[in-house]
Amino acid sequence: MLALLLMCARAQETQPRSFVLHAARLLDVATGRLVEPGEILIQGERIAQIGSSVPHAAGAEYIDLGDRTLLPGLIDAHVHLFLHPGDEAVQAIAESVPQRTIAAVLAAKADLLAGFTAERDMGTEGAGSADTAVRNAINQGLAPGPRLRISGNAVDILGGHEDIGKSVGPHQHILPSATWANNAAELVSVIRQQFKEGADFIKIYETGEDSIVDGKFSTPFQYTEDELRVAVQEAARVHRRVAVHATGEPGTLYAARAGVVSIDHPNQLSDETMRIMREKRIFAVPTFTVFEYFAGHAENKDAAKIERESLDLHAREFRKQLAAGVPIACGSDVGPFPHGTQAREFELMVQYGMTPLAAIQAGTMNAAELLGWPDQVGELKAGLLADIVAVPGNPLTNISVLTKVAFVMKGGVVYRRP
Repeated sequence: MLALLLMCARAQETQPRSFVLHAARLLDVATGRLVEPGEILIQGERIAQIGSSVPHAAGAEYIDLGDRTLLPGLIDAHVHLFLHPGDEAVQAIAESVPQRTIAAVLAAKADLLAGFTAERDMGTEGAGSADTAVRNAINQGLAPGPRLRISGNAVDILGGHEDIGKSVGPHQHILPSATWANNAAELVSVIRQQFKEGADFIKIYETGEDSIVDGKFSTPFQYTEDELRVAVQEAARVHRRVAVHATGEPGTLYAARAGVVSIDHPNQLSDETMRIMREKRIFAVPTFTVFEYFAGHAENKDAAKIERESLDLHAREFRKQLAAGVPIACGSDVGPFPHGTQAREFELMVQYGMTPLAAIQAGTMNAAELLGWPDQVGELKAGLLADIVAVPGNPLTNISVLTKVAFVMKGGVVYRRP
C-alpha cells in the first residue's frame, strides 16, 4: 500500500500543472496593444492560449491578479551575479570562490523575484567558470533563478581593464579578474577553454580605462579589429557569439566590424559604428543604472563630478543612438549595486529618450533575441515558455510600475504571488 501511495504521489508531481491567469490588462509587447481584460492559459511550462478570455481547463488553478498588467518576464542582458556592492577588487581577492558562488545563487533568486526571468551573466570577475554551476543548478531545479546565458571569466589583456594587479607593487602577484589573452592565438586558446568549462558565449573587454578631459571622452582599445574577428570566428565555429565591454571609439568600431553580438556601455559610437550596428543588428546595451549608482556613491565630490559627467555624456550619446536606429537591449550591470533593484534601468531608458513601449521591448523581445531565445521567451504567445510577470497599473503610462512586480512565473512555476 505504501509503495502504491508513493507511486501515486510521484505521478502527481510529474503531471504538468495548468493555470489561468486573469488581470485587468495584458500587454502585447510587439505591437503595444493592450488586451482588456487579459487572460492566459498555461499548460505545463508553456503558454497555451492568450486573449480577453481563454478556456478554463478542468483542474487549472485560477489566479486573479486584479488591477494589474500581464507582460512577458523581464530580461536583463548585462548582470554580474558574482558581484555585490563594495570594492570589486577586494571581492575578487578576499572572498573565496565558494563564498562568491553562494552569494551568486542568492543574487539569482533576488533577480528572479524582481521579475527578471532571464539574464546574461557578463563575467564572474575572477570566479572562473563558477557560473556554470549556478546555471546548471537553476536548470536542474535545485535553486530558483532566471534562465541564464553565462560567459565564465571574461577575457582581457595583460595590464588591461580587469587586471587588478596593476594597481599594486610589481612584487605582488595578484591574479586578474578576467582571463589574459594577449594575441589572436591566445584568444582562440582561452575561448576554447571557456567553452570547455561551460560558457554559453564569450565576454571580452575591448576598452578601458575611460577618461574625460575638457568634456572629451577617450578610451584605449585593447584588441585590434583582426584579433576581435578571430575571436568572433572561433565562437561562431561552435555556433556561439562574442559580446564586448566597449565604451568608445575606436574599440567600438573594431567590435562592430568584427561582428560581435552586442556592445555594452556605449558612451561613444561614431556614425559609421552606428550604421554597422543597425545593418548587422548589433545591440547596444546602455547599463545606465550602474552609471547612476557610481555617481551617487562616489568616494568624494571630485569623483562624483567625474561619474556624473560620464552619465550625462552617456545620456547624450544614447539619444543619438536612438535617432540612428541602433538596436537597444536592456542591461543594467547589476552587481555593483544591489541585485533585485535593476528595473530602475527601464525608468532611466525612458528618462533619456525611449518611449515606455520601446523600453519594455528592449527588456523583453530585444533582449530575448540577444540571448538567442527569440522563439522561447520575450513575448506572450501561444507555444512560448510561460515566463510571465504582473505589475500594478499600466506600464505604458507609468514605466515605474516595472519596479513593483507583484507576480512572477517562470516556465509555468509560480515564484511570487501578490
